[in-house]
Amino acid sequence: MSGASEWRLHVDPSRCIGSGICAGVAPRHFVLVDGLSRPVAERIAADESVLDAAESCPLEAIVVSEVESLRRIAPEG
Repeated sequence: MSGASEWRLHVDPSRCIGSGICAGVAPRHFVLVDGLSRPVAERIAADESVLDAAESCPLEAIVVSEVESLRRIAPEG
């Protein structure tokens, strides 16, 4: 787990199938728009629920990274 306090969320629209798992796991951070997931905000305070959402995404369409270093936090490779 990273010690960074701010993370960047990205959903790859070419990979997202709109399963809605992310919105169910982290409803404060993800919404479904026109059948695809979108982050509510690109930059967020660190929150474990977005890591769970990224790890739960069936096509690994969600990427969580540190804002400062851009180091990928989830999903784990």
